[in-house]
Amino acid sequence: MTTSDPWVDLLTADRALLDRTSTAERVADVLRQRVIDGALAPGTRLSEESAGKALAVSRNTLREAFRLLVHERLLAHEFHRGVFVRVLSADDVIDLYRVRRLLETSAVRRAGEAAPELVAAVDGAVADGERAAENERWGDVGTANMRFHEALAALAASPRVNETMRQLLAELRLAFHVMSRPREFHEPYLELNREIADLITNGSMDAAAERLDEYFDAAETQLVAAYRTYNTG
Repeated sequence: MTTSDPWVDLLTADRALLDRTSTAERVADVLRQRVIDGALAPGTRLSEESAGKALAVSRNTLREAFRLLVHERLLAHEFHRGVFVRVLSADDVIDLYRVRRLLETSAVRRAGEAAPELVAAVDGAVADGERAAENERWGDVGTANMRFHEALAALAASPRVNETMRQLLAELRLAFHVMSRPREFHEPYLELNREIADLITNGSMDAAAERLDEYFDAAETQLVAAYRTYNTG
């Protein structure tokens, strides 16, 4: 299947992840992942016909999945126009980082008793980003960075935190689209990710949490400035 919209071809490939008893939640999972990996950019119109055919699901199932993702602030429904991938504002970015500090920094600070596999997942995500950077795959660096922060939150060993973090990072990925030069945005944080991961591996949780707070300050400032430039440019 070849179309003018690359995201439709990606959803066609995702059809294998679904079956005849698929629920709207599973369809929403597929769409959410395409937001996280950057395939669905802010402002993209999601045609019910195209998405339904790509995933081989009914229109009612698709509409319910859309409603779930509207509730998660990933999609927006515009009357008489359809459903679109949401475009974030600078205020959204500020609020996202406010929540990230509550989740990630707290999880890191209290991770002294975290299971070894959870700590290893943090290091593994950093290593994935470093390998992607060596090959100049900057989109993959961004995806690895998402997995790194998901792994930080997972140190809390809480299914509810994990679920909240997945939704939060999907929304955050929408914010990253404002950065026109992904290498310039992601490359400086590779070293910070490694530093934080090493501190956690060595059991220095308070130091890792403090470094993470500094990380958030820098990243939030950079993104908010980019949004203000974009909106006035």
